[in-house]
Amino acid sequence: MPPTIGTFVDFALMVEPQLGGTYEDLLSLARWAEVSGFVSITRSDHYYSSRQPPPPATDAFATIAGLARETDTIRLCILVTPITFRHPAVVAKMAATIDQMSAGRLDLGVGTGWMDLEHEAFGLPFPPWSERFARLEEALQYLEAALGPGAGRFDGAYYSIDAEAHPKPDRRIPIIIGGSGPKKTPALAGRYADEYNHFLGPIDRMKARREAMRSAARAAGRDPDAIVYSAVSGVIGGLTDADYRERLAAAAVRRDMEPEALEARLEERGTIHGSAEQIAEHVDAIEASGVSKLYLQFFSMPTLEEVAQVWKVVQP
Repeated sequence: MPPTIGTFVDFALMVEPQLGGTYEDLLSLARWAEVSGFVSITRSDHYYSSRQPPPPATDAFATIAGLARETDTIRLCILVTPITFRHPAVVAKMAATIDQMSAGRLDLGVGTGWMDLEHEAFGLPFPPWSERFARLEEALQYLEAALGPGAGRFDGAYYSIDAEAHPKPDRRIPIIIGGSGPKKTPALAGRYADEYNHFLGPIDRMKARREAMRSAARAAGRDPDAIVYSAVSGVIGGLTDADYRERLAAAAVRRDMEPEALEARLEERGTIHGSAEQIAEHVDAIEASGVSKLYLQFFSMPTLEEVAQVWKVVQP
């Protein structure tokens, strides 16, 4: 059995359905995750991929709405929806509806959008980064007005609302702000988010970004301890070192790399890897940096066997 690891860390299962897979594949994973100890089933929100030929890509909100009716307890998360895809009024309406359908189990991630390729492919506007960031901040204020307990009132440069936005959620829908920037994203998270999320990295960098978020929260008069700090990471691991080396070699072949080069890249990026004992030590260090939720990320649609193998190595 793998050693016990971070008892205060929650684990979420994250998949990337723009790289393929059907709704039924996602439902099977969600039902398995629900009974296996994951707190959340999480999916990305993309319409396209650079892979050729582009694989089928299901819609995030439509599939999460389906899961809302076909699961019972697991939380349902979109990480993250780009503000370039949908007007915040549409996001608010869909989020409130799905939250009602799921009895309050939706977590809503919101971001600037980054993949210019998918915007070009579908003819979606893709403003410069500075405008996308300004739109994101306004969208967050819009969602607060639309989904919060009071009247829906907000007037910005890009978005405005002056309407009673029903159905109002019975409880606050947690807003996740995700992004890899070292300054603006943690500042936005400190001001508006219920959860701040980014890709796992070196522990020193993790601590610096968490503190930037906490400083912004204090400056905004918010309790920084009330904001969940989470991270996303893939996993290459095995119960023993020999098992890990075998899986590392297979992963290196898929990437057309030498195992040593891939391992160096994993180290540089802070990706979870190694034997169960090494992973336990890494997760303990991640927890010590302030992370309380880890999203275990799978590219392409994994089989249940692939997810179960990783879970067997990582689970506490």
